[in-house]
Amino acid sequence: MFSYHLNKKAFWVATAATLLLIALVFAGSRKLQNFDAALIAYLFGTVFATFGIVYRYTVWLQRPPTWLYFKRTWQILFSGRFLPYAWLFVRKSVRNIGFQYFIRPRGGKRWWGHFLMATGCMLAFAVTIPLTLGWIHFTMNPATSIHPESTNLYEAHVFGFKLFEFRLGSLIAFLIFNVLSISSWLVIIGVGLFMYRRFTNGGLIATQSFGGDWLPLVLLAAISVTGLGLTYDYVFLKGITYEFMAVTHAVTVIIFLVWIPFGKFFHIIQRPAQIGVYLYQAEGRRKGMAKCLHTGKEYTPQQHVDDLKELTQELGIDFNIDGQRSHLDYSPEGKRSLIAQAHLKARQESGRYFG
Repeated sequence: MFSYHLNKKAFWVATAATLLLIALVFAGSRKLQNFDAALIAYLFGTVFATFGIVYRYTVWLQRPPTWLYFKRTWQILFSGRFLPYAWLFVRKSVRNIGFQYFIRPRGGKRWWGHFLMATGCMLAFAVTIPLTLGWIHFTMNPATSIHPESTNLYEAHVFGFKLFEFRLGSLIAFLIFNVLSISSWLVIIGVGLFMYRRFTNGGLIATQSFGGDWLPLVLLAAISVTGLGLTYDYVFLKGITYEFMAVTHAVTVIIFLVWIPFGKFFHIIQRPAQIGVYLYQAEGRRKGMAKCLHTGKEYTPQQHVDDLKELTQELGIDFNIDGQRSHLDYSPEGKRSLIAQAHLKARQESGRYFG
């Protein structure tokens, strides 16, 4: 029988985040004055996704190891020691979030596919989420009522405030009006690389599953193709198939949004937390390294060892050896040596040692 335990803390945090988002929609769109009613379905999907993402993220943070890294990261950020790590923070963010370089050691084609998909998704999110929430909108320059020749001048507004203006036909206008098409092509190419890999790699064929491996790729491809279909209909078909294209695209996007908290896409939300691990490691090295009691060699930051001792005690795991020493005070090399010595001692005591 399937059972589910509601995490009350996560529920209330997710509820508060959702209500805050709704309030920001109301405020950012100037009391819905700048909200596009055609995006109402996307808004409901975004609100639901927000609740699910915050709920699951809060549950994830309640895991003792995750909470430890999370707590230490914020301690570094607000302790006045963050400035020396500012460059590390920027560099790791650009490399691992912007360029997805953490995947590069696993293969060039795999990195290209990951980079293209991630870049396309981030571009699309950066545009569609503010549009859906009514935080940005575009209007024709008011001067057109006085100077009709200015009809090609548009203004971009953020939270109701004019940010900049641009002319139709300019490079900025081309990028603004086609950024979603560009992101769709990036995603399609990235998805194609991954699908080819999953069709041809024997190890993946033997272990992959539809829900865990193929469904994310199919969803991303469907969103991108139907999005391009809207552009194709507008440019070449003069809106003949707009209703079909719009409904199909909305359905695929909403399925994607609803599935984020429950499927593989949740790692998109988790990945930025990896930057905190780099800060934690750097701060630990600054404080000093722990030396293995057996080999006498440095093997990890002392802060890491101390945190692990505290964490294992909290979890009820006893790594103490004799009240003064702990298995955590030994490096992997030292532990292997201790195990070998224990085996040797056992063989000697049993009389099966012939050395």
